[in-house]
Amino acid sequence: MDWTLHKSDHFKGPKGPLVLVILDGVGEGPGDEGDAVKVAPTPTLDALRIPGMVRTLAAHGKSVGLPSNSDMGNSEVGHNALGCGRIHDQGASLVGKAIASGRIYESDAWKSAMTRCGQGGALHFIALLSDGGVHSHINHLFAALRHAASGGAKKLFVHALLDGRDVPPTSATQYVDALEGVLSELRDAGCDARVASGGGRMTTTMDRYEAEWAMVERGYNAHVHGRAEHHFLSLASAIEGLRASHDGIGDQDLPTFLIVDGKGQPVAPMRDGDAAMLMNFRGDRALEICQAFESESFDAFDRGTRPDVFFAGLMEYDGDLHIPHNFLVEPPVIEETMGELFARNHISQLAIAETQKFGHVTYFWNGNRSGKFDERTETYIEVPSDVVPFEQRPWMKAAEITDALIAELRSGKHKFARVNYANGDMVGHTGDMRATVVAMQVLDMQIARLQKAVDELDGILLITADHGNADEMVQHGKDGSIVREGASGTPMVKTSHSLSAVPLIIHDANCRGQYQLDAGHPNAGIANIMATCINLLGYHAPTDIQPSLLRFKS
Repeated sequence: MDWTLHKSDHFKGPKGPLVLVILDGVGEGPGDEGDAVKVAPTPTLDALRIPGMVRTLAAHGKSVGLPSNSDMGNSEVGHNALGCGRIHDQGASLVGKAIASGRIYESDAWKSAMTRCGQGGALHFIALLSDGGVHSHINHLFAALRHAASGGAKKLFVHALLDGRDVPPTSATQYVDALEGVLSELRDAGCDARVASGGGRMTTTMDRYEAEWAMVERGYNAHVHGRAEHHFLSLASAIEGLRASHDGIGDQDLPTFLIVDGKGQPVAPMRDGDAAMLMNFRGDRALEICQAFESESFDAFDRGTRPDVFFAGLMEYDGDLHIPHNFLVEPPVIEETMGELFARNHISQLAIAETQKFGHVTYFWNGNRSGKFDERTETYIEVPSDVVPFEQRPWMKAAEITDALIAELRSGKHKFARVNYANGDMVGHTGDMRATVVAMQVLDMQIARLQKAVDELDGILLITADHGNADEMVQHGKDGSIVREGASGTPMVKTSHSLSAVPLIIHDANCRGQYQLDAGHPNAGIANIMATCINLLGYHAPTDIQPSLLRFKS
């Protein structure tokens, strides 16, 4: 590849910085009472929607490499697409193809696990029970269970993490019923196939960015050692019992629990000679539990006496650090990213976000690559996130991010900056409409501050999102109407991402009609933003990425 960027004949670029703002989880929703983006007063964002300088982009399904357009986008694949300008097969699509072709069962990791089973060991599957397609898909777990049984495994145990985030908030029973059906089928075929432990995804195992290692500790102790505060005889009784003792709780927040036998003993702690597989395909909430299983220099918590367990992940979640050591499906190869292209052309760049999304503007942005391409021209800033329920502090760290961002921009060091504001996604996931409206108001205030600073510096502000969420806080039926519960008619809460398009807004106080957003490209998605940014910086975009959305005045 020729890495050289050539100056544009149409536009010289701004005197100041180009600032790309990613409003995480802020889509273009239906505009009804469940659309927090529309309900919230956002005078700044409204004023920036100038004809010719605003349009929508796809951020889900095939536009970001997912199997079908019924698949919600997510922050991982969204930032991959934003950062590389191309569409790669992702997550569920990659795994689905590997299962269909049988390649997954030809991997060294699968063969090593089955060798353990052949020697009498148990095979444990840690998996998010969901068909949301964001972190996992329950069909992948079912396929692996059945193939392991057909290959001779006699002891198969599931450590079930409950979703309620990428699927309806209290939908766990449907996934539990489906899982128990498969396990019953395997027991009829002569396997000891049972659920061993579990918990909600926001209490157990699935922490990310080292925000709350206690989540991982609880999961590790339950999965590996058979230790947890809450004991039940079955997965169904665990959900029923925990809901009864925690009024109004959603699946994602259910406490960690253990499945025990009639004598109160854990049914399947991990033993020497066992194998364990993490069946989630998304990396951010998988890295920490992988380290807990694998790292020899681990100090996040006391793991106790570690049994000799062969561990593998569904995918390699970090290609640079090689986490985990063993995995079933090769991740997409994402090369020639925006970050590397700018680094090779000595275009100084800043990446900033709070902890919850810091990895998205760095690791995922750079094509699932850790570290920087050029220490001299790249600056990464992580603002530590609060460790509290997001609905209690819907402002999160938006103001602190803006403080740091404006200070960095005024230093004159950065020609390009990318910033993620996590509020729309993280608060949206709570299902709390009031808090999410506050989150949107907070974002609007920060955009006002940022717009003023960018104008003072003669820069350009580009605003978009990685996927929708806050725009659809309630369930909708197939006819588009709001689904309501009971006699009260209360809208049914939705905590998952949406299928909404996302905005693309350009603010350039010095544009003077030199360019506008092209109203064409009906299938354009967020991968088109890379070429658009390159044009706005005054360069011709490479021809092998999704095309720019700018139309220049001749």
